[in-house]
Amino acid sequence: MSTVVNIGFADYLQISQLYADYARVVDSGDWDLWTEFFIDDCIYKLIPRENHERGFPLATLFFESKGMLKDRAYGIRETLFHDPYYQRHVVSAPLVHKAEAERFETEANYAVFRTKLSKESTVFNVGRYLDVIVRTPTGLKFASRHCVYDSEMIPNSIIYPI
Repeated sequence: MSTVVNIGFADYLQISQLYADYARVVDSGDWDLWTEFFIDDCIYKLIPRENHERGFPLATLFFESKGMLKDRAYGIRETLFHDPYYQRHVVSAPLVHKAEAERFETEANYAVFRTKLSKESTVFNVGRYLDVIVRTPTGLKFASRHCVYDSEMIPNSIIYPI
């Protein structure tokens, strides 16, 4: 288990705001804005807990650049056909495990609820974010975001980012 480090209030507030803004944008379905939370040479991975803990590389979603994220955003908007649904994120306060002048390693728990248009809301995905956040001229951005989900059972399709 990693140690939690203390950082200044301004940095912690910016990290917390990054998490809140990310959840708001993903929940709103603004996929073009979603890609702007990442640096160009980023990693976004949705991976089961067992694979993560064993060091296995197999992930449900694995994107290795902002360009790949933009392709996914295009696919969501233009080519993927699915029953529409809303999702809502509940994210814990972030923990900071490592802090350097331009880089932070952070973690936060998440729960994503899904609501199909004519059905009740259900728990969709639960896990934790393991992030590397870097300072850029336009603010904090994700260099990597690993969404490590707890359940071995997931719906047969995950369309939207977690």
